[in-house]
Amino acid sequence: MTPILLAYIGIGIMIALSGIGSAYGVSIGGNASIGAMKKNSEAFGNYLVLSALPGTQGLYGFMGYFILSGTGVLTEAITWVQASAIFGAGIALGLVALLSAIRQGQVCANGIAGIGAGHDVFGSTLILAVFPELYAILAFAATFIISGTL
Repeated sequence: MTPILLAYIGIGIMIALSGIGSAYGVSIGGNASIGAMKKNSEAFGNYLVLSALPGTQGLYGFMGYFILSGTGVLTEAITWVQASAIFGAGIALGLVALLSAIRQGQVCANGIAGIGAGHDVFGSTLILAVFPELYAILAFAATFIISGTL
């Protein structure tokens, strides 16, 4: 294996896991929205926002690629240390985004169910849904810091 291959495997894992997490998270919210619309179809805008929220983790993985590719080290001259740093950043951001998107989708689904039942919990749900996302933001920030050391 060459260093450049290790780096690109890390980037691939980062993009794939963050995208998978977002797909699961928005599906969880979407499924809850469909059930809630049977009871309260007038709150579709709230359902839409809460269902889409876990999609941001996939964007963090995608932006991670642009940050890492902007360093100029993704060439055949990359060292093993640089490749290992990119691989590690990819694993870290990918796993954190995967899990935080799924858990955020579950938080949002509970809020959607509450709105569907007639409770005014949209704002509270948004606030609570930010907490799982915070860790994806931290992993993205760590990726940014790692890119600065390359």
